[in-house]
Amino acid sequence: MAESFQIGGQEALCHDPGFWSGFFHSYRHLKIEGTISAPRTVHVFLPREYDISQVRYPVVYFNDGNTLFFPGGAYHKTWNLGSVLNRLYLAQQIRKLIIVAVVPINRDYEYTHAPVWDSEWGGLEVYSTYLAKDLKGFIDHQYRTLPEPENTLIVGASHGGLAAFYTAACHPDAFGNVAALSPSFWVGMDSAIEWAFADPKGRFFGDLSDSALLSVADPTLRSHLLKIYLDWGLVREGGSHNEWIEERATVRGREMRDLLTNTYGYREGENLFVVEDPIGDHTEESWSRRIEDVFKLFFRA
Repeated sequence: MAESFQIGGQEALCHDPGFWSGFFHSYRHLKIEGTISAPRTVHVFLPREYDISQVRYPVVYFNDGNTLFFPGGAYHKTWNLGSVLNRLYLAQQIRKLIIVAVVPINRDYEYTHAPVWDSEWGGLEVYSTYLAKDLKGFIDHQYRTLPEPENTLIVGASHGGLAAFYTAACHPDAFGNVAALSPSFWVGMDSAIEWAFADPKGRFFGDLSDSALLSVADPTLRSHLLKIYLDWGLVREGGSHNEWIEERATVRGREMRDLLTNTYGYREGENLFVVEDPIGDHTEESWSRRIEDVFKLFFRA
């Protein structure tokens, strides 16, 4: 059963699909006053006991919010996050969380800072500011959050992982933690032609250290303001997303890991956590499996 209500001047829908872990406030046309962003869909997943407690909660912001709880996106797949949280909460392995699932309006445009093939690109700077200033401000004002950066995580996969990393690097005052799964750090560097001429060792043209991404992220990375989780899968069978895209995520992910440790002084196991998944591919199923460890890493009970 769903019920409409107003919160902060916004029309929302309270609905409960039956997850033990919580229920939803869904905004189908969230338009925050004073922002230039078009209305968008945002789902806020609240702990089951939210309405009867006075507890404040850490917050996790997800890109690609249309695939988190139910099938969606280009491939109609899902992370099954409700079931993931069911297991973790019942086992008392993590703290209770507020999940903010942000649905893209124009994914390729919003999640990229540099050219990628023939897609629209370049909206990430504006999108990241919207997340850090406008949306986070609305959520912190309307919900019982723990608003500090150390209690706030931003997560994404593929282009969403790139967007999460970029957003945290540009706005460490909002997001102190970032998890980038199979991230598209190759955007703006590795075109389809460059892929074809990459040498057998997997080195692509251009260094990540000279990229537009690192030029933006450099001040934050030098200040060690973030706790960072990176991962990628090693499966290459099953189509171009594994053969090409996940391979790019792996090569550039390893390059980012080496930059973080050797250039910026990050320490694995302290403020940097890197996972190579031997059975992982470029799918929601793999990201769903790995997100359990992400939650345990940042919000262990």
